[in-house]
Amino acid sequence: MAFSAVLFDFDGVLVDTEWAIYQAWLRTFRKHGHDLPLATYTRCIGSDFATWSPKTHLEELSGLAFDWHDLDARRQEEILRDLAGEGLMPGVTGLLDKLATQAIRRAVVSSSSHHWVDGWLEKLAFADRFESVVCRGDAPRIKPAPDLYLEGARRLGLPPAECLVIEDSLNGVKAAKAAGMTVWVVPNRVTAELDFASADRVFPTLAELAAAV
Repeated sequence: MAFSAVLFDFDGVLVDTEWAIYQAWLRTFRKHGHDLPLATYTRCIGSDFATWSPKTHLEELSGLAFDWHDLDARRQEEILRDLAGEGLMPGVTGLLDKLATQAIRRAVVSSSSHHWVDGWLEKLAFADRFESVVCRGDAPRIKPAPDLYLEGARRLGLPPAECLVIEDSLNGVKAAKAAGMTVWVVPNRVTAELDFASADRVFPTLAELAAAV
């Protein structure tokens, strides 16, 4: 393999968190008489609400202002309930084992918080499989800006061109390409209908991606 390191996005790549988060937002919209199609919601996947905000969208649709503190708390409870017992995405362990045998370095680069990502890695006893974890707050801007991926390469002491990124979102692909990195995509059930023509390669599963490394 021509890369010195693989940088993994977290949500939707290592753990299938994206579906539960989307379903919680969908329930919020439907409670207020509106739908939230995936084609609309995916604009914020891999980034934050500065890119596109479901909160602003719901307020525009309904003409109402909401108490988001209360709604956010309830939605987070639903997400955690739906993710109870969730494990690693299929193929993650095999891919990491293969990279380790080839001495290819591994890091996580996510627009989510350390509280969220580190919490999952500790819960799944997987933190020691990664040399570095870069999250929101570790660089000036999150995806689709390249800052987090550039910080990931910096921490590994590698030029961006030696890093392969594994992503599931268009915002992640934009960030990786802007950082000067090769990006391979494995879509999940939230991002499966997106056009990933800008990615270097697209694989249906992590297991098939692993066969290419």
